[in-house]
Amino acid sequence: MKNVFTTKNIAGMAVFSALSFVIYLLEIPIFAGTPASFLELDLSNVFVMLAGFMYGPIPALIVVVIKEGIHIFVGSTGGVGELANVIITSFYVLFPSILYKYKKGLKTVIFSLVVACVLQTLISLLVNKYINFPFFMGSVPFVPNAISEQQFSLLWTYVLVFNLIKSAIVSTITVLLYKKVSYLFRKINLQNDKKDV
Repeated sequence: MKNVFTTKNIAGMAVFSALSFVIYLLEIPIFAGTPASFLELDLSNVFVMLAGFMYGPIPALIVVVIKEGIHIFVGSTGGVGELANVIITSFYVLFPSILYKYKKGLKTVIFSLVVACVLQTLISLLVNKYINFPFFMGSVPFVPNAISEQQFSLLWTYVLVFNLIKSAIVSTITVLLYKKVSYLFRKINLQNDKKDV
């Protein structure tokens, strides 16, 4: 834990948390005009994944929690959407950041991100079925019932496609930005020297 909470790591986590939160505010509905118009794309997880690759899994999770914790005050879900995002994003970021810690290289990154996209998509279905839909579309919060089950059965394909698209875009941008951001952070002394992707 001492290696996690170094001055450089804390400063880096603060930067990534701030960038992640700002980008989080720029949400784009990709199913506008459909019953799933509430699914909005944001690229904030790019900075979460960058934190995972540069500092490790625990700092990445801290960035997620900080980003979502701040978003509660400007969001409209009363913390439910933020809780769901913490769970989904955690499953997305953990495998790549853990694997990269022990085996670096572009092949490792690409493989781990493909796995992460699948994990995010599968977990998102469970989280939406048992948290988001019961809370927002059911008569009793967090309790699955006929209404929420019916809504989920109609919209689950949108949830699946949305998370595939989102995770694929975030992963692609992460790969494109990693070397540049890592180089910049080393230049301003916010990252220890280590081999790039």
